[in-house]
Amino acid sequence: MNTDIGGAVEQSTIADPLTKVAFSLYEGRGVFSLLIGSGLSRAAEIPTGWEITLDLVRRVALAQGVVDQPDWAAWYKEQTGHEPNYSTLVRELGATAEERRSILHSYIEPSEEDREQGRKVPTAAHRAIADLVAGGYVRVIVTTNFDRLIENGLRERGIEPTIVASVDALAGAEPLAHSKCYLLKLHGDYKDARILNTEDELAAYPEKYGALLDRVFDEYGLIVSGWSGEWDEALRKAMLRAPSRRYPIFWTVRGRVGNGATELIRQRAAITIPISDADSFFRAVADRVSTLEQSQRPNPLSLELLIASGKRFLARPDYRIQLDDLITDETRRVLERTRGAEFSPDGSWNSDTFRTRILRYEAATESLATLAGVLGRWGDGTEFAPVLDTIRGLYADAEIQRGGFVPYLDIRAYPAVLVFTAYGLGLVRSGRLEVLHRLFQAMLARANGGAVSIVSTIFLTAWKGGAEKSYWQVLEGLGRRKTPLSDHLLDVFTAWSPPFIGVAEFETLFERFEVLGSLASLEVHSKDEMQLQLGQTSGGQRNFVWMPVGRSSWHRESARELLATLGESRDSLTAAGFGHQDPDFIDLFVANYERMAERMRWS
Repeated sequence: MNTDIGGAVEQSTIADPLTKVAFSLYEGRGVFSLLIGSGLSRAAEIPTGWEITLDLVRRVALAQGVVDQPDWAAWYKEQTGHEPNYSTLVRELGATAEERRSILHSYIEPSEEDREQGRKVPTAAHRAIADLVAGGYVRVIVTTNFDRLIENGLRERGIEPTIVASVDALAGAEPLAHSKCYLLKLHGDYKDARILNTEDELAAYPEKYGALLDRVFDEYGLIVSGWSGEWDEALRKAMLRAPSRRYPIFWTVRGRVGNGATELIRQRAAITIPISDADSFFRAVADRVSTLEQSQRPNPLSLELLIASGKRFLARPDYRIQLDDLITDETRRVLERTRGAEFSPDGSWNSDTFRTRILRYEAATESLATLAGVLGRWGDGTEFAPVLDTIRGLYADAEIQRGGFVPYLDIRAYPAVLVFTAYGLGLVRSGRLEVLHRLFQAMLARANGGAVSIVSTIFLTAWKGGAEKSYWQVLEGLGRRKTPLSDHLLDVFTAWSPPFIGVAEFETLFERFEVLGSLASLEVHSKDEMQLQLGQTSGGQRNFVWMPVGRSSWHRESARELLATLGESRDSLTAAGFGHQDPDFIDLFVANYERMAERMRWS
């Protein structure tokens, strides 16, 4: 994002500003406040101050016998020599505070017809705000609005806010620190005669209000929405005098930013968030925070720092110890996360629980897996041992747990699968085939004794967590897929791979990794065994030797290209150790793959 506001530029490495807001809320649970203006109520068809102003001009003029005008603002200026002014009209029409309150009442209070039509009732934005409050992410809301949409939205969610709409209410209110939701209605409530709505009334707040605002703006982060920053001089002054910038300020903008807001944004170093409307903004932020809560994904800025550190240590041979420490520390974090109660193998089958658990495993492992991909892409071989130690450590930790619900036990090694896959993809991208073959054939110790190769243990359907298709078919969009684990991993690494894959055609690279893994898995058989099996038939069909295969087994056009490339690169593959270093074995693998893929397409 690169947003230019009157010469002030705020830059971010995160393309989606909503993600930045969501991470700030998620990681700073309870330290953010909201400043809500009339723009938020507009979606509920409660008119803004300007719309009320023009309607007041119309009503007064019509009562005096003036015919309807196409432009009431122009008419008013022609008659008075001044632009229509909300404060002036309200002061002239309502001599007392009670009369001014009555004028507003008709614009804000919903009628039965309004309720039936969904007007003047809480909108998607108000309900999303209530969700953020319910989750503990927002505790303080400051609003210039007279209406009760915010508190009604909170009450729909079962939240009773502490409401301060007057200095008297402030004196008896629950302390800010003890309130689940503190709602400060700066201008008052439309049912209370003590509302503030003229320029004179808004020029300065009561001293106690000023002190409370000073505290909020000093101690909390802030999201501003629906407030132009043009009016309400007392609020502008309170924001300008706030000394602290300990937490960020996000300011939502629609279209052009006015001069008043520009001054505040620049002075407070606020980050602007272009939005189409408040409903979609708050709903999107609440949804992203909910996703983060379920998946607990890493902060993208922390991930960028980790990747940058890995690349820097790779570039310096004298930083090998630091690189090893970096990998070890990140592995330790994954182990600490995945040993938590949320990953307990106890329980019974529930598709929602399975989906959430997969998301959480991925969130816990994303940083480490991405680092492994970077090491695979730019390493020189010295990184192989620590990466292999990581895979072995993750696998061993998963195998320690012996009791529990079988599906949850089966997927405990998923972090090891993710790290292995990422490192392998990085190796394919860099063309380091010899290291890739070593990775496939590296041994993992089983908990019950003995050892077996990685490619025979945590690669696709050779992994016990991937052998049962029904597990992965509960994930969204995979219900009828023949290779749901492979398809899901493609989706995962499409999102994770840019730091170590770059602009390469990723789907082809991913499928090449899987085909090479299938080739390596067949190396448990000799050439003679393969020739014998392929020379036989069963039920009138040509035999094949089972091996774990990925999505190219049904992706026919892709498989044809990959297998052709494989045949053309037999010499480089055998030089790297594949196929028992025998070109004939590569040909046998291609024939076997074609037969197995053909059977899968018909099944």
